[in-house]
Amino acid sequence: MNNIYIDDVGKGYPLVLVHGFLGSSEMWCNQKDFFSKFCRVISPALPGFGESGGAQSLDTINQMAQFVIDIIDEKKINKFNLIGHSMGGMIVQEITKIVGERVNKLICFATGSIGEIPGRFETIDETRKRLKEEGVAALFSRVPKKWFVKGDQDKNYFLCVNAVQNVSEESADNALKAMKNWTGIENLKNIKNETLIIWGEKDTAYNFEQVETLNKNIINSRLEIFKDCSHNVHLEEPKKFNDLIKGFIN
Repeated sequence: MNNIYIDDVGKGYPLVLVHGFLGSSEMWCNQKDFFSKFCRVISPALPGFGESGGAQSLDTINQMAQFVIDIIDEKKINKFNLIGHSMGGMIVQEITKIVGERVNKLICFATGSIGEIPGRFETIDETRKRLKEEGVAALFSRVPKKWFVKGDQDKNYFLCVNAVQNVSEESADNALKAMKNWTGIENLKNIKNETLIIWGEKDTAYNFEQVETLNKNIINSRLEIFKDCSHNVHLEEPKKFNDLIKGFIN
C-alpha cells in the first residue's frame, strides 16, 4: 500500500466508492461530503491515478478489484455498499464476482459488462495508439471533455484536470489494456445483489445498449437515466445523484 491514497471519512455502514479511468478520489468530493454525514465513506485512488499517481499501476481489472478488496480487508470491514463509475463499474462487478456475499447493495454507474465498448467515441485501440503517438498531455486534454455535456466549461471539469496531474503514459495505457481485455457479461446472471444502474442519456463512452445489458441480465436490478447528462452524472447533477443513491442504500 506504499504511495496509495485512501480517503476514509464518516461513521456508519460502509460505502465504498471506486473511480474510473483517469479518475481520482477527489472526483467523489460531492459524494464524500454528502454521504459521510451518515455513512463511513471509503474512496481509494487506484494505483497510478489521482492521489496515488506515484504507485505502480495495474493492468487487469481483476488486479484492481483485488486491490480494493485488500483495502476493505485491511480495514476489517465485512459487509459494505459499493459504487463503481466507468472503469470502476467494471471493477465493482469483478469485486462482486469474487466476494459477492459481502456486498450489500451494488451501484453500477456509467459502465457496462465488457471493456471493449461498441459505439464508444473511439475504440480502445485507437485511444492507445493516439496515447503513444501524441502523449499523455494530449489524451488528458481531449478525453475528459467528452464526459460532460458542457465539456471543459463544466464547473467541475477542474476535478478532471487535478486527477491527471501525476498520471504517467504507462498508467494510462495499463488501464486501457485492462479494460480492453475484460469481460463480465457471463457473470451478470450470477449477481444476486440488489443493483442500481445509473446512466446519463448523452454518455458517449457507454451507450444505452451497454446499460440495458446490465439491467436485463442482473436479476435484481433497476435502471435510472439522467436527462441532459453525459458520463460524469455525479459531477453534473450531484444533488439528484446523491439523493437517488441515498434512497437506494437506505
